[in-house]
Amino acid sequence: MRFAALRAPWYKGYLAGSVLMMGGDNLEHAITYWVMWQTFHSPLLAGLAVLTHWLPHLFFAIPLGGLADRFDCRRLIQLSALLFIAVSIAWGILFATGGLQPWECVALLLVHGFASAIWKAPDQLMLYDMVGPTDLPSAVRLTATGITLGQLVGPALGALLLFTVGPTVGMFLNVAMYLPFLGYLFAVPITGHVRDAARRAAPHLRDIVSVLREVPKYPSILVVMILQGAIALFIGVALMPLLPEFGGILGQDANGAGYAVLVSSMAAGATAAGITLEAIGRTRASTRLAIVAGIAFAASILVFALSRSYPLSIAALIVAGASSLVAASTSQTIVQLEAPPERRGRFVGAAGMTGQGFQAGSGILISVLAGALGVAGGVATAATALLLCAAALLVVVVVRRPTLPAIEPDAEAPVELEA
Repeated sequence: MRFAALRAPWYKGYLAGSVLMMGGDNLEHAITYWVMWQTFHSPLLAGLAVLTHWLPHLFFAIPLGGLADRFDCRRLIQLSALLFIAVSIAWGILFATGGLQPWECVALLLVHGFASAIWKAPDQLMLYDMVGPTDLPSAVRLTATGITLGQLVGPALGALLLFTVGPTVGMFLNVAMYLPFLGYLFAVPITGHVRDAARRAAPHLRDIVSVLREVPKYPSILVVMILQGAIALFIGVALMPLLPEFGGILGQDANGAGYAVLVSSMAAGATAAGITLEAIGRTRASTRLAIVAGIAFAASILVFALSRSYPLSIAALIVAGASSLVAASTSQTIVQLEAPPERRGRFVGAAGMTGQGFQAGSGILISVLAGALGVAGGVATAATALLLCAAALLVVVVVRRPTLPAIEPDAEAPVELEA
């Protein structure tokens, strides 16, 4: 059924709240990154801004997933929203007093990263509980599409506030982005555990080791974790800061409109893919679909890195955005459907550890490659490595196909490894 998740009670409001919360997250980045650069002109601080956002996902995603297994997911998401709000207010006060110090920036960025990490696993459990396993692929795709819109609109709104009311007022106004979702969750009766009310074990740091040892028992989860980890490590978030350099290569460094199109192309492709897939109707989640989308992503980034044609580069970024959304949403669906119900949050956290946490290393990796081979050569090398990794995973899936049973997606059991 088309846009199946929208039939579920409470989902529309939940989706809208998620979009606003992600918009606030990215609005804050747009303002704070600009102020930090104008104040300190420190590439090191800019690098730390990326690392502090993703390191909590790398080191704490599984224990935080354990919290989602144990406690009311609504309250954990509200805790995340409150941390986002506190950080925005703190930025506003520091901007107003004019006493911003580098250590204060790092501390606030780290709290912001923890707020993001706390949000991820409860959000996924809420989707499962809200729409059920049958419509879960639709919910994950629509939510990913909405979050992409938030990632697109947030920075644009941040730039508007930055150059109209200024960074201080902009940060205080950013608080309003979180309030609707914070209030809506008081009304939502879904807790993340309504469909399975069995009591879960308390979270513990040793869950990191135990879950990682358990993951190989679920081949589909292992495959998509490797895939998303490779995407995060080889490309991740490192491409966006390099787009100004590619703009110069493509002759768009003096063209504001041309550069704006370049920056927004991946988000446009992801949004178009999400809406198109929902308009088509039910699409079955499989590791093969995720891997093929990952291959398409790697190939399109490779084309972009080697292209010297502006139209071709835009087309490549649109394909990259579309394939990235398909790979990520399909992978997330597989993790939720196959994970043991009583440990679903921990498994979602494990997937987040690779899919989000490994992005902390993408900037370092591509910076080293770009320093040795140039920006275009560095990105092309990383994309080639990702392409080879995804192709190897596809071979593994094809070889394993005859030995795996077919599992229906609405069963509380592992999904099949192949399409």
